[in-house]
Amino acid sequence: MLTRRHRVGSGRQTGRREGQQTGRREGRRAGPRARSVALAAAVCCPLLVLGCDSGGPRWHDAGDTGSRDGSPNITITQPAPEATGVPTSAEIVYSATDASDPAVELLQEAVRIPGEFRSDGSSWVPAKQLKYSTRYTATVTVTVRGKTQSEAVSFTTMAKPSATLRVSSVIGDDQVVGVGMPIIITLGGDVARDQRAAVQRRLFVTSDPPQEGAWNWFNAHEIHFRPREYWQASTRLSFRAALGGLPLGGDRYGANDITVRAAVGSRLLITIENQTKQMTVTEDGSVLRTIPVSLGKPSSPSASGNLIIMAKQREEWFDSSTYGVPADSADGYRTLVKFTQRLTWDGEYIHAAPWSVGDQGRRNVSHGCTNISEANAKWLFGVTHIGDPVIIKNTEQHVRWGNGYTDWELTFEEYARGGAEPTTASGSAAAPSAPS
Repeated sequence: MLTRRHRVGSGRQTGRREGQQTGRREGRRAGPRARSVALAAAVCCPLLVLGCDSGGPRWHDAGDTGSRDGSPNITITQPAPEATGVPTSAEIVYSATDASDPAVELLQEAVRIPGEFRSDGSSWVPAKQLKYSTRYTATVTVTVRGKTQSEAVSFTTMAKPSATLRVSSVIGDDQVVGVGMPIIITLGGDVARDQRAAVQRRLFVTSDPPQEGAWNWFNAHEIHFRPREYWQASTRLSFRAALGGLPLGGDRYGANDITVRAAVGSRLLITIENQTKQMTVTEDGSVLRTIPVSLGKPSSPSASGNLIIMAKQREEWFDSSTYGVPADSADGYRTLVKFTQRLTWDGEYIHAAPWSVGDQGRRNVSHGCTNISEANAKWLFGVTHIGDPVIIKNTEQHVRWGNGYTDWELTFEEYARGGAEPTTASGSAAAPSAPS
């Protein structure tokens, strides 16, 4: 018999594309007559507003020209002119009066760096991490009463730091995921609470079609994003963790940027009902197959809850010695298991169990896993993706928060409160809103 506590073959996948240019449009965006932007207030993501605070752009009253004394209508406030030691995560911040149609050009010698305004207009974000120990020139151009005005500053970035935290994504580039899959960004070390808001401000998500979502810090080094409801089938996802060169406190900095483009598959849902000992697999609302199961016996029950498939392996060794029970003892085992699909960190899986076929649909005999026949396991393995929801009902215990990708265990409002800056879904300035 197998246990849910073995630690072998977690199958966690990572995907990275470091320093990738996003190819977004370069810095021209129609705007109101006057604006003042502040980097410290930039809590919004391009095309995804997440936790914007109240310190956004300020507008002059009608008829206020803003520069009656002949002073320039535009000033770049960050980086400062001829600044040195500028983090390579720098954004271009400016204030302007009586101005419209702003554009930003960032050059490293003659090379133009693409970028984009934040959705609230609070700053202009380069599309890739800047280089260390490199001189840049930023030029902001606006239109004032039909005439263009420009302001330029040059600055030099910091030398490469000695202490950095690696940034990675569980979702790989071009991967197809299930409708329940959260975006998961992992850092190579813990981030102090007073630094998490700065990290969250540099996380950008776009979905097509637009869907409301929010961030949640699962722990000190891992942050998740999920939509209010399951992703719509066939959604296109694009996200960037622009953390390369970002100060993280204690002389540590983000090591790299990552940009990932992925897709969501069909709406495949797996429901497992302990009372009937049956699994029902549906796709886009239609039943594909009903499968007899054997769940965890009373001494080692399966966990009920809203789970998702975390990893898949065609073959995997299950070994009781990984949780302290020798494989050659009376309660031990070391077994090669086929078509495994992980649901929790402590070792609950759906997998082929030819040894319990006679019990499947009748009684629970496993150590916590969902046992199905090899033929059904092979079929199921062929239709699922990482991120497909698995809903287990009416067992003797409930899954613990964080024991797997338990993002769907909370209401959306509860989930959003787990962000670095608590949010609500009320539509206030602090609320998450739809990407586009």
